[in-house]
Amino acid sequence: MDFTAQRLVFRPGDDGYGEEIAGFQTGFTQRPAIVFGAVGADDVVAAVSYAAQAVLPVGVQATGHGLPGSSDGGVLISTRRMDSVRVDADARTVTVGAGVRWGQVIEAAAAHGLAPLNGSAPGVGAVSYTLGGGLGILAREFGYAADHVRWLDVVTADGTLRHVTAQSEPELFWGLLGGGSNLGVVTALEIGLVPVARVYGGAIDFDGREVDPGRVLRAYEAWTRTVPEGLTSSVAALVYPDLPQLPPPLRGRYLVTVRVAWTGSAAEGERLVAPLREIGPAVSDSMREMPYTESHTIHSDPDFPHSYYGDSVVVQELDLAAAEELFALTGPAAEKMHVVQINQLGGALAKPAGNAVPHRGAGWLVRVLSPFDATEATDLDAVRAVQARAFGLFAPDSVGRLLNFAFAAGDRPDGLYDAGTRKRLAELKATYDPANLFRRNYNVS
Repeated sequence: MDFTAQRLVFRPGDDGYGEEIAGFQTGFTQRPAIVFGAVGADDVVAAVSYAAQAVLPVGVQATGHGLPGSSDGGVLISTRRMDSVRVDADARTVTVGAGVRWGQVIEAAAAHGLAPLNGSAPGVGAVSYTLGGGLGILAREFGYAADHVRWLDVVTADGTLRHVTAQSEPELFWGLLGGGSNLGVVTALEIGLVPVARVYGGAIDFDGREVDPGRVLRAYEAWTRTVPEGLTSSVAALVYPDLPQLPPPLRGRYLVTVRVAWTGSAAEGERLVAPLREIGPAVSDSMREMPYTESHTIHSDPDFPHSYYGDSVVVQELDLAAAEELFALTGPAAEKMHVVQINQLGGALAKPAGNAVPHRGAGWLVRVLSPFDATEATDLDAVRAVQARAFGLFAPDSVGRLLNFAFAAGDRPDGLYDAGTRKRLAELKATYDPANLFRRNYNVS
């Protein structure tokens, strides 16, 4: 097939090839034989049809925060140009294209006093985040983003563009939401918005060399037992590198941080976080009422491309001794930088929904993300060794893992789904992609 006359197609050595394959994650490179710069759904149909005819693996990339999968020697579909956002304020929904980032949706929805169920980083792709479940900053109040999807347009391995709803194709609808992009290429979806224009929240930072991290952990865990179901929070720890590009107060500092998001009144928010302020002297305290458009400041995730590796584990109850040991393992004594975050789950996340998002009964999510030097072959091995020890601490209580937080470790399928969900996904895979063109993140076979 000859697509070059009508479509954006890039091959190794072409101008623009490097830009098309580049993404936010710089630690893992890929070399697809052909890249389709999709502008619309018809380009995706053409790309998938080409791959099916040539029996080539297909990867999909919007922002590159995650990995597009096994596109080496195959086809990569770049969806970043498919960035349309349409808000229906009356229906409280938004339709997003495959390349849309959450920051675009936040701004568009805010004009109507609404908000999406986005994550902590506004640069993340809205569609891929939602297909993986979508654990956001308001998750305990409203559940997973996937729970609010109304319909999806998806190109399956046979090159067919399908409009999928819970009524039209209930099993495929179920599997797409939580199953990642292993069943097709979603070109657009419609998702519900929530009536949130402002939020109370922020972060309280403690110096982990002055305030015992174990004390922060124990106080935080006890505090979570007292808060309303709709309050979403996490505790994180990291040693900032001593780099000149960082603000002087952060260089080399070990910070243990509690983060909070609450849609109730600011007065009630102040009352709720008061016990956190009693843990010890804070380096900084950004708790405040803010417009939802500033909610990204609660986490202040880095917005520049970099290399990282990480994984997650979900547990029913948080083993505080294991958590303290994790903080010690990844703290100032560690040879490399590690970012640890522990999220309280429960609330609306525990409610059943008609999708494949797993492990809804879990109470906690433990995440470790480790930057590494991609030019040093042994650096990634060292990071993996530390993470193996870290997650081994929680192995006796592990319920599984979450797909969206398998940072470059998603090729390991164990724990991503319970047996029943895995079986249903395998049946869907056999129906919609028997040749296994889409190989991103997990293998359900």
